[in-house]
Amino acid sequence: MSELLDLASGVAERARSGEEVEAYVARGRDTEIVVYDGGIESLSSATSEGVGIRVVVDHRQGFAYAGSLDDDVVAETLEEARDNAGFGTPDEHLGLATPDGVAPAELDLWRPELADLTAERKVEMALELEKRVKAGDARIRTVHSADYGDAMVEAAVATNTGISASHRRSSCYVSAYALAGEGDETQTGGGYSVGRSPDDLDIDEAACDAVERAIRLLGARKPPSARLPVVLDTRIATMLLRVLSGTLSGEAVLKGRSLFANRVGEQVAVPSLTLVDDPTNPDAYGAASYDSEGLACRRNALVNEGRLQGFLYNTYAGRRAGVPSTASAVRGGFKSPPGVGCRALSLVPGTMSQEEILAEVGEGLLVQEVSGVHSGVNPISGDLSVGAEGLMIRDGALAEPVREITIASTIQRMLLDVVAVGNDLEWLPGAAAGVTIAIAEMSMGGA
Repeated sequence: MSELLDLASGVAERARSGEEVEAYVARGRDTEIVVYDGGIESLSSATSEGVGIRVVVDHRQGFAYAGSLDDDVVAETLEEARDNAGFGTPDEHLGLATPDGVAPAELDLWRPELADLTAERKVEMALELEKRVKAGDARIRTVHSADYGDAMVEAAVATNTGISASHRRSSCYVSAYALAGEGDETQTGGGYSVGRSPDDLDIDEAACDAVERAIRLLGARKPPSARLPVVLDTRIATMLLRVLSGTLSGEAVLKGRSLFANRVGEQVAVPSLTLVDDPTNPDAYGAASYDSEGLACRRNALVNEGRLQGFLYNTYAGRRAGVPSTASAVRGGFKSPPGVGCRALSLVPGTMSQEEILAEVGEGLLVQEVSGVHSGVNPISGDLSVGAEGLMIRDGALAEPVREITIASTIQRMLLDVVAVGNDLEWLPGAAAGVTIAIAEMSMGGA
């Protein structure tokens, strides 16, 4: 890590009079393996390294990147960023981050043993997962895919405005997608296990998850339309939070693309609901000590006891809004300048298990799968209408499976209709965590 930070600092030190210079240096390695029917369908392993450089001068910004850390290439990239700044549009809010005095969290997110895991062992894990899914139930007809994947990322950022930061993290997963059948009917279900090192992965857990989710939908029928209580499975809640994450970006608010614009201080959800983005939580796979501009990450409460507290900002969006950065700068890698986004969005868990929530709901619908999220959710109006599959809830327990349904409401109404938040917080790779959520009423479109 020290060599990456030294390189970034060396670039920043080359700033000319009147310039602000930022260097973001990253190095990564990732693997993805897919097996099918006892053989390897695909195997890819890639390493990458590079630098992204921003230059701000006379309220104009230039950016350039290169997929090499060679000294000559880095020097050329700095000159290209300078040239690009000359063509930039003047903007008084442009400028690099400066230290704000917040101390970084000490996080242990790196597992060196992941780098020592051989490709052969990774393939064995995927094949073993496929084998266990097939043996999980007589109704499993095939496994569409069994996968192994991992990633190890190191990054450093430095500026001539006083920023000097580095971080690294590792993650890995196994996942399977099973096809179950009875007669002419088939249903699918997915399962997974995630961790930071291979020892964290539970192949049995992933296999059982895939099998159960596939077979419990067998016999699903299209139910009559109704308005009824709806319970969102943890994975569906994760998708909902991903939608919410975009609406809670200060950048989206400034562009008029958020349903929460001009609502800070208002009661937007039930008092039992608190929503936070906390990259300092080591359980989150988006956890980090620093954001992508080098500011120390921190816990940001976005909704506290139902009341909207504010939005997430990087340096630029914060200056436009007249507020400090919330250290919420994110990047897709060294090839892009920083944007704004969540890293570890989650609801504060409640005290009830999913089974206890089902018992309290009594009659309703458990949603296990949804489709059409990108086209079926409007982040400006809040309208939501998506395809779904799941199981009816009768007498407080799961009953017959249903499919070919649509669930509809608005995000605003759903947040005000939450009647229970589960204690089953589940982190996945990505920017959000899932937890069982019960909503008093939604529209279910069926037969």
